[in-house]
Amino acid sequence: QDAIDRKEKRSETFKTAVHGPETDTPALKTEELGRRAPQWVRDNLVTMCMRCKEPFNAITRRRHHCRACGYVVCARCSDYKAELQYDGNRPNRVCQECYIFLTGHTVLEDREGKQKGILEKGAAEVSSRSLLCSSLQLLDKNGKGGTRGWFVIPQDDPLVLYVYAAPQDVRAHTSIPLLGYQVRDMPQSESRHLFQLVQSRQVFTFVADTEELKRHWMRAMARSAAGITHPEEEED
Repeated sequence: QDAIDRKEKRSETFKTAVHGPETDTPALKTEELGRRAPQWVRDNLVTMCMRCKEPFNAITRRRHHCRACGYVVCARCSDYKAELQYDGNRPNRVCQECYIFLTGHTVLEDREGKQKGILEKGAAEVSSRSLLCSSLQLLDKNGKGGTRGWFVIPQDDPLVLYVYAAPQDVRAHTSIPLLGYQVRDMPQSESRHLFQLVQSRQVFTFVADTEELKRHWMRAMARSAAGITHPEEEED
């Protein structure tokens, strides 16, 4: 099972590197909601509700799909029914946003007025407009274990590295300001392609799937660390 999981992760990274984040079919336009069946976002591409951003767990917060937009949402955010034209106008489970659009009914929103945090950038949207994005592993301090996730340097925020648990998550779980860091190459260890971000006593160690991907990340991070935000700013 561990081998299967590793194979799937490498496959997802390769497909994303070649084609961009998982978008086999374009997202439905607003006017198409309910008229055409959506392409469902795959369960393994998200770790949190794509509407309220609360993390999923096996017991109290399970995954559901909105039948109108295809988003993966929690039970609370999909506790609505709306008639969908593509399904013979039968009532289907939809998320709150699609319910409001399709029915015209208003819903009391307890999160209304909440300011959007710095981490609340959707991974798919940010990745489509990024300087670089891919799957990486961030090792813990002892270098033995770590967290594999989806890493993005956005075009509109090129001095920050955003770390997502999965490529379609709607909220990053952490961010790393890159300005002032040094990028350090490390020798290959046990077929692992290692490099580091270093600033004073703060050290982040990353593992890339290939040597080529590692070089791409080292170059992108070095540019951001030096404050280079546009190609014309770079000098030989």
